[in-house]
Formats: sequence, C-alpha cells, structure tokens
Amino acid sequence: MDETTPAIRFGRYSDNNKPVEKVAKWNEADALFKEKKYHQSIRTFFDYLTDDAEGNLVHQPDGDTAGTFLIYQGSQVVRGRYDAEKLEASTVLARMPQPSVPVMRRLLEINFKLYYSSFALDGEKLCMLFSSDIETANPSKLYYGLKELATRADKQDDLLVQDFTTLQAMDKDHVLGIPEEEKEVKYKWFQKWIRETLELIEGVDADKYSGGIAYVLLALAYRIDFLIVPEGKLLLDLERIVETYFRKDNRPVPEKNGEMIECFQKMAGRTREQFMPYLFRSRYTFAIVSPQSYKSVGDAIYNANQNINWYKENKQARIAALIAEYGFAYCQFTYSLPRPITEFFILFMQVSYSGYFNDLGYNIKFTNEDGTYNQEAITAEIARIQDAWKGKYGEMKFRTDRLKWDNAVAFNQSFTNEIESLNMETANQ
Repeated sequence: MDETTPAIRFGRYSDNNKPVEKVAKWNEADALFKEKKYHQSIRTFFDYLTDDAEGNLVHQPDGDTAGTFLIYQGSQVVRGRYDAEKLEASTVLARMPQPSVPVMRRLLEINFKLYYSSFALDGEKLCMLFSSDIETANPSKLYYGLKELATRADKQDDLLVQDFTTLQAMDKDHVLGIPEEEKEVKYKWFQKWIRETLELIEGVDADKYSGGIAYVLLALAYRIDFLIVPEGKLLLDLERIVETYFRKDNRPVPEKNGEMIECFQKMAGRTREQFMPYLFRSRYTFAIVSPQSYKSVGDAIYNANQNINWYKENKQARIAALIAEYGFAYCQFTYSLPRPITEFFILFMQVSYSGYFNDLGYNIKFTNEDGTYNQEAITAEIARIQDAWKGKYGEMKFRTDRLKWDNAVAFNQSFTNEIESLNMETANQ
C-alpha cells in the first residue's frame, strides 16, 4: 500500500493472528501453571495477550507475587490486580445515580448467560467482575474469563446507556474520535448503499428471486459492518438483521426478507446526529468471533457461488455479483479469519467500492475511469499480500491467471473461487 494510505481500520479485531513467538508464550504459561509457578504463569499469559501493534494491554508486576493490569476492549477498560491468593478484574459499565428496577431486571437476565463474570454495584457505579483463586488461574480460565468480561461489557455499556435514561456513561477517556470528514463519508455511503440495495430489490420479483434478495440484504449488512465499523446500537441492528435470516423459525424467505428490509429502512432514517456517535476508534484485545478451519471458509464461499449461474441466466447480473460478495463477506463477519484472507477481502472491497475508498482518501486506483479493472494494480496487490505472508502460509498461492476481467460477475466469482481453494496451512502445522 502507498505510505499515504489513511490509517483506517476495517472489520473487527482478530486475535488469532499472533506471531509464533506469542503462541509460544501461551505454551510456556501453561507449562509454568502445571509446575505450580502460578505467578510466573500469569505474567507469561499477559505477555501472550499483549498485541504490541494494538497497545491493548498494560501489565505492571509488583514484586514476585503481585501486579496490576489494564485491558482495552473497544469502549471498555478492564482493570485488575493479583496477589499471592487471588486475581481480580472489573470494568465500569455506567453510573446509576438512582436504583432502577428495569435496569436490574435486564442485568439479571444477562447474568444467567454468563459463565465466568457477573454484574455488581459499587456505590453508583454499575460494574462487571471476574475473579479467580491463584491456584486455579490457568491460562484457559484467564483467557475465557477475561474475554467474557471484556466483550460482554463492551457490548452492554452502550446499549444500557441508550436504553435507560437513568444511566450515565463513564470511563470513556481512552476512546478516540474519528475525523468529521471520515464520519461524513461513512454516513453518505451508509445511506447510498441502503438506498441502492432497496431500489435493486424493488425491481425484481419478491418470490421468484427471494433467495437472491436475501443474499443481497445480508451482503449489505456485512458490508456496512466491515467498511463502516459501527458500534453500539447500529452494530446491534446489523446483528439483528443477520439473525432474522438465520433464525430457525420455519418462516418463508420472502417474509424474512420483508423484516430485513424494514430494519434497513429504519436504519436509513437515522439523522447525522443519530448516526455519528456510533463511530469511534479504540483498542481491542479479544475477537468477538472465533476462528474456524479453513474448510468452513471454503465451503461457505463454494455454496454461495453455486447460486450465481441461475441469476446470470435470468438476467440478474447485479444480484449474481452480490452473491459472490455475500459468500466472502459472510466468512469475514462470522469467523475470525487469517490476516491475509482479510487483506484479500479488503482488496476485493476496494475493487468493488472504489468510490467509497476514494472518498476516504485512498490513492491506489483498482478500477479505471471507464469502469474497467486496473489489472496491473490488482495483481500487484495480490502479489504483495502473498509475499508478506509467505513465511507463515508458504502454500498460499492465489492464481491471478485465473481471474476474469469481463464484468463484475466474472471478476467477483473468479476472485472468490481463488479464495475458496487457497491452502492456508501454516508453517508450524
């Protein structure tokens, strides 16, 4: 990428791309715990958890058997300490000046779904807590306990403050604002993508093309999530749209499509003032989705692409192109992917939505003024990604000679076919 490329994050944070030396720290921490060197195990675990590029964790040992730590996760900061007997961590969700029965009922319902952490009141502060005896604080328990605490708190704090006017936001000084120009671009394209998608759907038979319509709507949800990266209520709205389709309730697809369309229409009704607060940058420690075997990724892309030819034959080229986007985007939304696959996805989106990236200030042009593909730039970026990751993924070979440049359907299908068939075994497997 050009050195002037804007420092803008796309997609959600993934913690499954740690370098080999970090993975070794996990194994070391586990071995130390089994040797009953509990405090050395904890310190090595925090070394494993630290993402140097992210600046996500601050750990300060205090002597041989004590220390403090800060863990950043989106809008939340987890603060903790450990000593000779116990490790404790907490995070503040909101300030509650007056007791509220509806708030407490909501928290009680969520509490039943928690495995490691729990809600608590500290004066007027509404908190989440996690604790463990030192002798049971093995790396797995620490990872999943702290992950539950951090990710649940990160999701609930904004929702609680939005849903209950009695609550007040707290402890947000670490959250970084986004430049107003970037927010304006994101709001503009948020509205544009929803409008164009709904217009596309209005022009086709809702029953005959119900499957394609569902793909188009889901692709839109995944695109907004990845390229705009909204937080809080907006993220919850996107998750509800996706859940509407995949919920196993035996409803016909056209009915589910109607519900998804209504959700997008409501989202599009948000003013700038209602949209902007959900855009911010922060640091992360845990992914909100889990890694899967690459076969799951390949199968998802393959299954989606199997539907493309029927839509091509029925003169629905735009839907056919978006079906290819859907399969790839589904994987990006649902799984914690290897980093080079995410980089390929960013390239795919830069090619598909060059206007959005141009508005954000990106200089590399992957499409030409006449709408054709800049084959040289695209193949050069693919080569760059492969070269950057050949040490870890030595068998990852993207065959650019198989790409088809005739139109969006041909390119999207051929590009995602290559993603589907990549060998993503790592050097240490």
